[in-house]
Amino acid sequence: MPALIKTPETTHRIYFQDCDMLGHLNNSRYLDYFLNAREDHTTAHYSLNMGELAREQSAAWVVTKHHISYLKPARQGTEVRISSQLIHFDNSNLVLEMQMRDETGTRLLALLWSELTFVTMPAGTRTDHANAMMDLLEQLDVDGIDYDPDGFDERVKTVRQELKKARKEVE
Repeated sequence: MPALIKTPETTHRIYFQDCDMLGHLNNSRYLDYFLNAREDHTTAHYSLNMGELAREQSAAWVVTKHHISYLKPARQGTEVRISSQLIHFDNSNLVLEMQMRDETGTRLLALLWSELTFVTMPAGTRTDHANAMMDLLEQLDVDGIDYDPDGFDERVKTVRQELKKARKEVE
């Protein structure tokens, strides 16, 4: 069986209706773009349909916290690249990192960490992931990112430095 893609990426167009008067993607719409991209990634690469999974297991992930850094504007009419990856998990929690980059993929526009907890429905009480899900999460967990709940700003700085270095190597 081929290895799963740990950091899928898709391209998205920034639509006029999602922008402010300056032609920049509205801050609240970043979350929609990120979460929609992650849903696309899990469906296309892992054959996971979140709605079906919730119905089958009577449980679902709910967002408990977002950390987001807006670095450069995503402008109306441009194409952006959105990647997503699992950077931490335990028996009932996940931390996803999502990056929005420019069309070339060389400039970071925004970075998001989303913390999610797996809960039963309809009670909303925390529950453990099934063994099969834990196995999948183990395969998807990205190596080389040491997750620290208080390390968001440091992670943003690291990604920006990595991209800057990569741009210089190309020049």
